[in-house]
Amino acid sequence: MTALHVVLPGDVDDPRVPSGGNTYDRRVCDGLRALGWQVDESAIDGSWPEPGDDACDRLAALLTALPAGTLVLLDGLVAAGVPEIITAHANRLRLVVLVHLPLRVEHPDLDRLERTTLHEAKAVIATSDWAAAQLVEHHGLAHVHAVPPGTEPAPIASGTDGVRQLLCPAAVTPRKGHDLLVEALSQVSDLDWHCRCVGTLSRDSGYADEVTGMITGRGLGERVELAGPRAGAELAAEFERADLVVLTSRAETFGMVLTEALARGIPVLATEVDAVPDTVGTAGLLTPPEPGEIAKALRAWLTDGELRERLREAAYARRTTLPGWDHSARKLAHVLERV
Repeated sequence: MTALHVVLPGDVDDPRVPSGGNTYDRRVCDGLRALGWQVDESAIDGSWPEPGDDACDRLAALLTALPAGTLVLLDGLVAAGVPEIITAHANRLRLVVLVHLPLRVEHPDLDRLERTTLHEAKAVIATSDWAAAQLVEHHGLAHVHAVPPGTEPAPIASGTDGVRQLLCPAAVTPRKGHDLLVEALSQVSDLDWHCRCVGTLSRDSGYADEVTGMITGRGLGERVELAGPRAGAELAAEFERADLVVLTSRAETFGMVLTEALARGIPVLATEVDAVPDTVGTAGLLTPPEPGEIAKALRAWLTDGELRERLREAAYARRTTLPGWDHSARKLAHVLERV
């Protein structure tokens, strides 16, 4: 039996702050156990990736207590910004870092720290081929491996009327671009639609207040809901009612909610950034991250029945090709076995 110690963010199982990264961590840990691995977990609370002294002390103490030669998989949110801790154990432990999102996307001032950390790791895991290539190019790494997320099979969603119910399943943060979405929706206010945004409001409360102000200021208070986080059965119910899933991100290393939608046969409208085109394929509308272009795509969806039918057929076809989480676990196990 292969043993692995995994270091996770403290909120990995907190339903109040669901995220693609947390879902990925939980599913691959469970998948490795299903393959016969012994997986021990430590979740460390802290204001990662800019931790306080207490969080750093806990991480350092954890790594110090592990026997020499232990194989350790660290979530990049916890590890990437603290190279001094990683460097201290790089020769004694077999350290592998999982990068969900390069720090420079949201924390450019930590880019140098992440580069040092990743060069000290025995291997780096990225969540898409696009993200792996970016890490290789930007940080000059030679030991990056792509392990994309899996997708849980799901029944085809019923939708509402096939047109008007829009769903944006994403944390309300600047990277997810809710301001772009609200501005675009204001440009199609003459049409019939309703949009539910389900995702935590607490990761950047200032931005969430800004988006709330935009909704009110543009007279969309009855049509755009910031419903807060949904997970598990509640999130499944949101997908069940959706006619179109919308994700207007400024950056995405994969976009797990897009494949979750496609697994249910729901077409998607997404911004054409980073790994999103590879994730969506031909089963959705792709647009630049600009309100006017997003509005054009929304208007096309809302007014063109033939377009909607083509996208639904493409989503139905795409759902049968999505690999499961067991595939992700096997791919990760293959990388870890070589460390």
